[in-house]
Amino acid sequence: MRPLETPAGGMAVQERFLEAIAANIANAQTTRTPEGGPYHRQIATVDRDPRTGAAATRAVTDPQPGRLVYDPGHPDANADGFVEYPNVDVSTELVDLMIARRVHEANATVFQAAKSMLKRALEI
Repeated sequence: MRPLETPAGGMAVQERFLEAIAANIANAQTTRTPEGGPYHRQIATVDRDPRTGAAATRAVTDPQPGRLVYDPGHPDANADGFVEYPNVDVSTELVDLMIARRVHEANATVFQAAKSMLKRALEI
């Protein structure tokens, strides 16, 4: 079953990337969060556990500031009439989404091929 672990792990990692991208797209216009201020883009990163070598995915906050838009009538406008919107660029998120989807599909293809080879090995 070991040949199935690598593509399954890859699919799990890409799932976390897809979750972060979905959250970014969903909050692209959120100017007020419970913590205060606008939503900040989340970036999924993969680190290796030094002991086991397993991939560990975590989300980190993008430190880039959001864009300022002059809208003095907005409830979240500052004293100068500017509203800070999230630092989420939907175009960038859509490109990241396509990449994550393709990598997930590649892992699924490898998983199916490995499963088929294991099945044939059992038939021998």
